[in-house]
Amino acid sequence: MSILVLAEHNNQSLKEATKKALTAALKISSPAHVVVIGNNCASAANEAATLEGVEEVLHVEDTTYENMLCEPTADLLFELMKSYDYLVSAATTNGKNILPRVAAKLDVSQISEIISVIDNKTYQRPIYAGNAIATVESSSEKNVITVRTTAFETAQVGSSIATIKKIDAGNNPGLSEFIEEKVSSSERPELTSAGTIVSGGRGMQSGDNFKMLESVADKLGAAVGASRAAVDAGFVPNEYQVGQTGKVVAPELYIAVGISGAIQHLAGMKDSKVIVAINKDDEAPIFEVADYGLVADLFDAVPELDKELEKIQK
Repeated sequence: MSILVLAEHNNQSLKEATKKALTAALKISSPAHVVVIGNNCASAANEAATLEGVEEVLHVEDTTYENMLCEPTADLLFELMKSYDYLVSAATTNGKNILPRVAAKLDVSQISEIISVIDNKTYQRPIYAGNAIATVESSSEKNVITVRTTAFETAQVGSSIATIKKIDAGNNPGLSEFIEEKVSSSERPELTSAGTIVSGGRGMQSGDNFKMLESVADKLGAAVGASRAAVDAGFVPNEYQVGQTGKVVAPELYIAVGISGAIQHLAGMKDSKVIVAINKDDEAPIFEVADYGLVADLFDAVPELDKELEKIQK
């Protein structure tokens, strides 16, 4: 059995999601090959070669792939899959965009967002917003799989260096082109990789009130998140959203403020190591998953928390 992992990177270094997807891939078949597709991405390929369990790195350089446009990348992966039984990627925006196209071209059903590997054909994945776990078995020779990275550990640097093989670029079907990327800048950690997250919900009442959470987050070195209700209300931008239709996170500490705990939100954060909930409704569903709960008015509790954190820092 041969397995290929699609690397997620910024053309300079690998993203943490790739290393977690590799851990999942190695539970399916070992050793693994990693494909690094981009432009001027040699450093990312070199980094992939140092990871434990990697036998070979396929390195593809071309301006076509600088921004990982889905159509040319999927076409290239389809050609590479002639030599592999499995294609694995993290269930990131790129993974969700590219791998279904490869699965369609291979005429197989993709297995999405696995959280456990039972054997090389059997996996577990969440369904019904995480309220149930489905065990699925593949009967296909070719398998296309995305990984919910919060369920797997980060692959570590190994004792040997894998070989790096240059691969020619494929054809560009010309179905799309990159126009621009707008990225919001912040000194806080990125949401999906943060060790601590402070999230607000509809109970925050306005976007201005999120400044309270930002103050707490800055003192904790935390990222700021939000429920879909807060995002839909226009309190904060879309990139703050945690949940089934937002970002799936599993930090060491998740502080939920004014979040009722709808199942769609819980699906995105219930794997957090420690969950703290602040809500004035003592029957809010968030308390069912919280390790620590405070029934209080957030407009009293959060400023008090901020003051105590300030004392600690002095």
